[in-house]
Amino acid sequence: MVSVTRTVFGELPSGGGTVEKFQLRSDQLSVDIISWGCTITALQVKDRQGKASDVVLGFAELEGYLQKQPYFGAVVGRVANRIAKGRFTIGGKEYHLPVNREPNSLHGGFTGFDKVLWTPQVFTNGVQFFRVSPDGEEGYPGELKVWVTYTLDGGELVINYRAQASQTTPVNLTNHSYFNLAGQGSPNIYDHEVTIAADAYLPVDETLIPTGVIAPVEGTAFDLRKPVELGTHLQDYHIHGFDHNFCLKESKEKKFCARVRHAASGRILEVYTTQPGVQFYTGNFLDGTLKGKNGAVYPKHSGLCLETQNWPDSVNQPQFPPALLRPGEEYNHTTWFKFSVA
Repeated sequence: MVSVTRTVFGELPSGGGTVEKFQLRSDQLSVDIISWGCTITALQVKDRQGKASDVVLGFAELEGYLQKQPYFGAVVGRVANRIAKGRFTIGGKEYHLPVNREPNSLHGGFTGFDKVLWTPQVFTNGVQFFRVSPDGEEGYPGELKVWVTYTLDGGELVINYRAQASQTTPVNLTNHSYFNLAGQGSPNIYDHEVTIAADAYLPVDETLIPTGVIAPVEGTAFDLRKPVELGTHLQDYHIHGFDHNFCLKESKEKKFCARVRHAASGRILEVYTTQPGVQFYTGNFLDGTLKGKNGAVYPKHSGLCLETQNWPDSVNQPQFPPALLRPGEEYNHTTWFKFSVA
């Protein structure tokens, strides 16, 4: 059984509208999602003793989400991740996007899908959010209708993304939740054991744009096909963290993507997806300045993201999976977050 509770989360300034919160509850999970950016604000998961902790970084109040913050829990788009120099060409026409993370465009621009109010509809086992991204929003061509649906099934949170375009446009949607399976507010993720089912990854240049090479993980720090403990692994390979796309099997079928295990609590997160990639990010840019829930601070490496998505800058890299959605087609992807204890 899943219950869905609807409450007011806060009011946007200058009469911008009411942000609502939807709590989805099963016997194993409780998930809070707000209509601002379709953002997951809390996710309570039991440990092996049956004690629940909130395992996502974020804020207790709306004000937290309205300040400059690193996309905690939000849906990002129209195009997640980076587009080189904020430019791409479709049918001989060059489009220019806002360069919001020099020298590139990141996560949809200055006002991406994370910074808008969505229209909710409650289902028996979840909630669906809808919005129309107007033609030319943040430089993107054509009107885009978007539906994001969160459903709960026991220990599994399912996110489905659908979109329809009036003109050919790149689309790449993901959720940017930061997880800490020890509980949000825990100082780091070094005791998390991570597995990613990828034989290849994308090396990046100094601006975090893929070089175009599809590199085998074999014999590198990026070989996460067998479980590694993050802290030890980062030390062994002398790396400051991950912020890279891992290349999954390019089928549209549901496939295993990643597994995160926190031995001390027994919590396990498994990720499945229809997407061709996952951006594994270890919170390298977190710096402890933001005040989170229950007085928590979020220093570097205090949360990890598994952003299932198309490969970064794919609109400019023809050897990458196709990035464009055309009129008459439907963008349709699903990601499953399955929580358990052992």
